[in-house]
Amino acid sequence: MSVLRQLFYTSELRNKIFFVLGALALFRVFANIPIPGINPERLAAFFAGNQFFGLLNLFSGGALSNLSLMMLGLGPYITATIILQLFTMIFPRLKEMYQEEGEMGRQKFNQYSRMLTVPLSLLQGYGLITLFTRQGLIDPLKPLALAAALLTVTAGSLLLMWIGELISEKGIGNGISLLIFAGIIADAPSSIQQLIASGTQEDIPGYIIFAALSVIIVASVVVVNEARRNIPVTYAKRVRGNKMYGGVSTFLPINLNPAGVIPIIFALSILLLPTMIASFAAASTNHLVIRISEYITKFSQGSWEYNLIYFILVVLFTYFYTAVTFEPHNIATNLQKQGGFIPGIRPGNPTSEYLSYILNRTLFVGALFLGTIAVFPSIIQGAVNIQAFRFLVGGTAVLIVVSVVLETVRQIRGQLAMRQYEEF
Repeated sequence: MSVLRQLFYTSELRNKIFFVLGALALFRVFANIPIPGINPERLAAFFAGNQFFGLLNLFSGGALSNLSLMMLGLGPYITATIILQLFTMIFPRLKEMYQEEGEMGRQKFNQYSRMLTVPLSLLQGYGLITLFTRQGLIDPLKPLALAAALLTVTAGSLLLMWIGELISEKGIGNGISLLIFAGIIADAPSSIQQLIASGTQEDIPGYIIFAALSVIIVASVVVVNEARRNIPVTYAKRVRGNKMYGGVSTFLPINLNPAGVIPIIFALSILLLPTMIASFAAASTNHLVIRISEYITKFSQGSWEYNLIYFILVVLFTYFYTAVTFEPHNIATNLQKQGGFIPGIRPGNPTSEYLSYILNRTLFVGALFLGTIAVFPSIIQGAVNIQAFRFLVGGTAVLIVVSVVLETVRQIRGQLAMRQYEEF
């Protein structure tokens, strides 16, 4: 309560909070303006039976299930950023820009992400509109109307990206993360209402188990998200003029889960794409194609083989994405340039090898946790028949919500501490 009082007593922080709330409200307004000519009943049935588009709908904040002006959400921008990060392993110049050129390099890298968002938005918008038209969710569009719809949804995606960057610049927290957070939270009241309305007395034990597991999962996500391995670092003393610098001891933190939620997104995309193709192939007249599509559909409905492959993919992608974004060699080089060293470890290659050794050990625990969180809702769904369980306790949604809340609270406390130092 004291933190809240300080927030609203400080005019600058109060204005930032109101700006964030206004931007989120604007996003929710646009997310509920649908494209004309849709069939609501078929639309609801389509998203209820397709996990792949349910994932896309999660990251669009429910805008895709409404076929709204912002139906693409932040998907094209997130895809563009991931593609460029993967390209850093192929193109040395891009890797140097992203990791070694500091703030100017990051700004140029972000500019490339924005430019790549435009063609990805057009491509994804055309694919979705064509797919929904063939499914009977949208009336067939003439070429001019199709071009207008593509420009509209592309502009909506770019507007949402711009709103996210404005939140990061003028508000508090990471704007892109807050928009995804708002989209997830926006569907929570309807899910809880559905849970209460469809419940009976026989469901009470299941609800109690559900509540207990919810608390345990959220608490474990918080613990792992905040867990760090602190590696001690000492800086040598240096004399410049009449002043002495260095001679201090600090630590280098390595997160237990440095990859965040990205490995789960990668694994879901690979696993759910064949399911989406199989659902469309089910309308074929070829008996072999129909049997294959039925097998894939049955395989993806929570079987133990599906969960096992899902778990393995999440673990592998955790290592892969961390290898892309975390460079022990660069960290060791920067430490050596700044006169820093790890006690008992020689600078240079021995430091890089030691950091890789520590990273692999901590990452093993983080990868196992991510894999467990990813498959846990499917396992519990079979034991406790509560349809809202997957959404309310699902790994992806909980990881995003908890991470965004912790990061925003951390930034708010940092702003308050900075102002207390200024007053002092």
